[in-house]
Amino acid sequence: MGQPQDVSTEVNPAITVIRSDEELKAKPHKWYYYLWDTLDKPKEERWFMFKLDAALLTFASLGYFIKYLDQSNINSAFVSGMKEDLGLYGNQLNYMQTCWTVGYVIGELPSNIILTRVRPSIWIPAMELTWAVLTFCLCRANNAETIYALRFLIGLAESTFYPGMQYIIGSWYRREELAKRSCIFHTSGAIATMFSGYLMAGVYKLDGRGGFKGWQWLFIIDGVISLPIALLGFFALPDLPEISKPFYLTKDEVAFAQKRMELEGRQKRKPYTRAKVKKIFTSWHIWALVPLYVFFNNGTSGGQPVFQQFLKASKDPKYTVSEINTYPTTTNAVQVVTTVLYAWTSDSILKGSRWQPIVFGGCMNIICSTSLAIWDIPIKWKWACYILSGFGGGLSGLCFAWAHEICTHDNEERAIVVAAMNEMAYVLQAWLPLLVWKQVEAPQYRKGFITVTFLSAALIATALIIRLLHAREVAKRQHAQTVDYDERTSSDEELSGTASDPELSGVKAL
Repeated sequence: MGQPQDVSTEVNPAITVIRSDEELKAKPHKWYYYLWDTLDKPKEERWFMFKLDAALLTFASLGYFIKYLDQSNINSAFVSGMKEDLGLYGNQLNYMQTCWTVGYVIGELPSNIILTRVRPSIWIPAMELTWAVLTFCLCRANNAETIYALRFLIGLAESTFYPGMQYIIGSWYRREELAKRSCIFHTSGAIATMFSGYLMAGVYKLDGRGGFKGWQWLFIIDGVISLPIALLGFFALPDLPEISKPFYLTKDEVAFAQKRMELEGRQKRKPYTRAKVKKIFTSWHIWALVPLYVFFNNGTSGGQPVFQQFLKASKDPKYTVSEINTYPTTTNAVQVVTTVLYAWTSDSILKGSRWQPIVFGGCMNIICSTSLAIWDIPIKWKWACYILSGFGGGLSGLCFAWAHEICTHDNEERAIVVAAMNEMAYVLQAWLPLLVWKQVEAPQYRKGFITVTFLSAALIATALIIRLLHAREVAKRQHAQTVDYDERTSSDEELSGTASDPELSGVKAL
């Protein structure tokens, strides 16, 4: 697993013509571009994009589906009999979630650094296989301590996937394509949470089969689903454009992919140096983008089974295990729909602008969490708040697309910033639930909903600050490029004038 060598090839002129940003902006798009951007591209580029999407985006979405399925299944199992069978009447669920988070935090940044030196098509699928096997092991856990250990190891293995795949996606797609792909990738997590609820409602009927409880069957079936998807990664992942050798792309298409990234200003891999590390950690990028994602990731209650706990605590009416697992999936359905709307709007109508959907999602979080913090509200509005909170859960892809664009001129910075965003979000998530989302305070969670309100306000403020800083940076870079161009033009004119001077020409002739 040594460092892979860069693939250096020339683009075959016959493959396609790559349009610059200026050409993309100048040429009016056909109406079907707003449905899917590849429909408005040249024939050869459409075929290349189809193959890339079919492999990379499909594997990314399936992989994140099983990652989130195996991450969140503990919540479904807990409200479906595990709590009673193992006598978990304290804050054990919080500790199980924290153990996963600690493992996740420890592994993220080292994993993304490894990805800049090792083939992703080896590293990521190997870690997927690891957490799939560990998920199987959960079905045999008979006490909280065993679950703590397994959850820690699952978190450690899963830490490779989300930041790693965001880094890879950002290495293949252009600005007009990026948010849609990042958000499609992200929606698979919400779909996995929905599926976990439906799956638990179904497998609960297997209670007692083979000597396993219904909640134990959930871990078994999750593992069965995870294994083939992990194996797919060894063949489907295309690595990075400069080291890519997948069987489904030709050499010309790989070279074409490299050229696309050059037009985006997306830099290739370079060695880590002291100067580079200093530049990364003294730039505003990491210090603004990391808080943005921290506030988003912890500014929702999505990681906690708040809706399920509300239904489980209800006495009139009394909900069944099936209803407790399926009704909350409406929140995930809202998240899926709004995530897609945010992505398409951002890439097309807003012409690549990311901040508006982030601000809107933050406002929806504030409305819903403030209402639930009050608690004594009409029951219909309470249900609406639980469901509509999905509006604020679909912003992850936009946050990462924005980060890729801001850090586009330094590959190593992009890898580190993307990993740090996700890592620091989970650093806070490792201990915050122990303070504000205590299991013993369910279902009111007053502290939790108040915390979400303030974090969502911070998310909005940070997005507006980043918008200002990035606009200034872009203007400064454009000014520097203009000055450099003027100086080179002036120098060329002086040389041309010297060559045309008759006296000097005569001297040269001598």
